Amino acid sequence: MPLEIVRNDITKMTVDIIVNAANVSLQMGGGVCGAIFQAAGAEQLQKACNEIGECPVGEAVITDGFQLQAKHIIHTVGPIWRGGSQNEEALLTACYGNALSLAEQYNCKSIAFPLISSGIYGYPKEQALQVAISTISAYLMEHEMHVYMVVFDKSAFRLSGKLFTSIHEYIDEYYVEELGLQFSRNRQEELFELESQVILEEASIKKRSLEDVFKHMEETFSERLLRLIDEKDMTDVETYKKANIDRRLFSKIRNSVDYTPLKKTVIAFAIALELDIEETKDLLSKAGYTLSRSSKFDLIIEYFMEEENYNIHEINEALFAFDQVLLGA
Repeated sequence: MPLEIVRNDITKMTVDIIVNAANVSLQMGGGVCGAIFQAAGAEQLQKACNEIGECPVGEAVITDGFQLQAKHIIHTVGPIWRGGSQNEEALLTACYGNALSLAEQYNCKSIAFPLISSGIYGYPKEQALQVAISTISAYLMEHEMHVYMVVFDKSAFRLSGKLFTSIHEYIDEYYVEELGLQFSRNRQEELFELESQVILEEASIKKRSLEDVFKHMEETFSERLLRLIDEKDMTDVETYKKANIDRRLFSKIRNSVDYTPLKKTVIAFAIALELDIEETKDLLSKAGYTLSRSSKFDLIIEYFMEEENYNIHEINEALFAFDQVLLGA
């Protein structure tokens, strides 16, 4: 199952488990921790935490969710940032890994994480996000779980300044307003060509039956996708996991030759299969889509393909930063 970055209040997430960025003594704190205690019922949750006692940095413990929609709360203690030389990255990685392992023990199907240690513990947000995404995505390649990375507001999310600038410049260079002269001129040319084609085909189409037309249908999206998976020598599981796609959705696509997915789903598969721009356009055409220079979403996808960066989670980070729909999920 996929990883999604969402902007929300973690206490309102409808999931099996939410994760609390706790302190070693498991006492009610501020920020995300305080919000979770308040939403769950501070007295009940504190009593449950007191019975556990404490939790070392990097470890994880579990309590009931009490008044939350989530069944359980996993409490994990992130490291305080001390410049990066005190094993902070390994400890933060352990937080996510131990929380996921504990969630699996409780047969969790969905879990929501905050960005651990990025608040008062001072872990740089960009680096904290990279640790979270890399640890979770590696886990999901071997396990089935729907994981949400929840950020309360956009100020809690920072894309690399260099990457943000590069993408922004790429968009500025290639973005074409739909009402611009180029679009208008191209549209007129397309209409003229279309009218000519209609005139030429009108006579011949009357002589053909629908059966004749259907005999000359090209591959459907589903057929082309499955062929590409075989050509790339990839397995179904490897493909849908790399595409950040839910297994059930992939099953629908595989078992329904005429299934038409969303555009973001098609592009997610193109990323998983590491297609170039022209190959991606071809796959998109099978589902009735294309790439457009008048779409910032499309330009961001083209940017990453030109850079030959097919890490879907890094692409989703960029799409999130530019307020675009995310791939997969």
